[in-house]
Amino acid sequence: MKLEFEYGQGTMKAELPDNTDVFIPGETVKDPPFIPEDQLEEKYLESIRNPIGMPPLKELAKPGYKVTIVFPDRVKGGEQKTSHRKMAIKIILKELYDAGIKKEDILLICSNGLHAKNTKKEIYNILGDELFNEFWHTGQIINHDSEDYDHLVNLGTTKRGDPVIMNKYVYDSDLAILVGHTQGNPYGGYSGGYKHCSTGITHWRSIASHHVPSVMHRDDFTPVSTHSLMRNKFDEIGMHMEECMGKKFFVCDAVLDTKSRQIAIYSGYAKELQPISWEVADKRTYVHWAEKKYDVLVFGMPQSFHYGDGMGTNPIMSMQALSAQIIRHKRVLKDNCVIICSSLTNGYLNEYLWPYLPELLELYKKNYSQTLPDLNRWGEYFATNEEYIRRYRFTNAFHPFHGFSMISCAHIAEMNTAAIYMVGNQEPGWSRAMGLKTRATFEEALEDAKKKYVGENPNILALPLTFKTTAVHLCMKNEGKTELKGFSHPCGC
Repeated sequence: MKLEFEYGQGTMKAELPDNTDVFIPGETVKDPPFIPEDQLEEKYLESIRNPIGMPPLKELAKPGYKVTIVFPDRVKGGEQKTSHRKMAIKIILKELYDAGIKKEDILLICSNGLHAKNTKKEIYNILGDELFNEFWHTGQIINHDSEDYDHLVNLGTTKRGDPVIMNKYVYDSDLAILVGHTQGNPYGGYSGGYKHCSTGITHWRSIASHHVPSVMHRDDFTPVSTHSLMRNKFDEIGMHMEECMGKKFFVCDAVLDTKSRQIAIYSGYAKELQPISWEVADKRTYVHWAEKKYDVLVFGMPQSFHYGDGMGTNPIMSMQALSAQIIRHKRVLKDNCVIICSSLTNGYLNEYLWPYLPELLELYKKNYSQTLPDLNRWGEYFATNEEYIRRYRFTNAFHPFHGFSMISCAHIAEMNTAAIYMVGNQEPGWSRAMGLKTRATFEEALEDAKKKYVGENPNILALPLTFKTTAVHLCMKNEGKTELKGFSHPCGC
């Protein structure tokens, strides 16, 4: 069987056994039907005007109110003309204007969290020409800045003891609106809902309460689900914000398909909205397809994908990407599975986006750092490094603590595999330094894995173009959905 896998700016060919199973999201198993474009406006109005668990915007908004509209960054959600962000914000604005809200009292905030602040061009692509030109030139579109202490507010801790430091513009507004995506995510099951505010408009100390080994290396984190400790922490932090603000977020989340088209739209109170949107999203995201468990998982890694250019060549970011596939697909993989992945790995670290990672990689080589989690003790040192913080604030770099959330995730691949082969590396020493095996081709890697780990007739699962599509969470065909549902959350959802 001849297949092609992502590699650098193109693809790498592979000759795999004919009995290899291939899964392509949206093709191998069709997504649920999406809402036709000519019906989208009607569906948005229906959702926004009939919210779940709270009054509609026209009742919540009063003349003179200050309003914040929080939207996700470029990492997810699509940029097509009818994308959720563009459609939802336009219709929300119309409802606000009809309620007497003035344009000058509205602030749009990109919820980039510890991600790199989105550039002017990226904001334009996310919001489109109309919204961008309406709000950008008057300074009414900003990125969240988790180091701007003049515009952060410390809300103490949740009952569990997790710090909650949030965006002050949102806290001070009379009406806070979250526009998010119910889209499969290895961190807590889904984006959107309380995950949106608990990661997108907070401080690194808040994020350090859940993006750390003590949370991410638990049995409830892998495989991904919505009943993990991480998800519970998202909910608790979001509800703590609401309690301190004295108001609920008005949420407008869309369940998206493989091409980021809207399957369903839900608005209202996150606590009540999340389980309803998840039930619909589960049909697209948790795909009960596999009839056997796999010994070998094969895919490829481009140079540039969701976190930015160089994610597929920077060793720590590559390890995070490997681990994300394990988190999503663990249910269909054997405990001693092997990963074979193509990657250019040419020494390009992209220090403009991740200025702190070269120093982290050097630390990993020394000072008794045997596994990636051994670096975690350096988290606060990096997170308070003034130069790295300046790069985050003023040069569109990732916040230094983001690297530690990547490290926590990156170790999961090692925890759950017998071996990982990286093929086609131009500078293979980078992969070997991370404890990975290197071979020139997929075929060489598979032959070696057969001899050492999986035997002569392994079950192989191939995921072509896995980073070019919106991923699913693969499950066994006959696996009961009770595993995915039926777990209570502290919030009661």
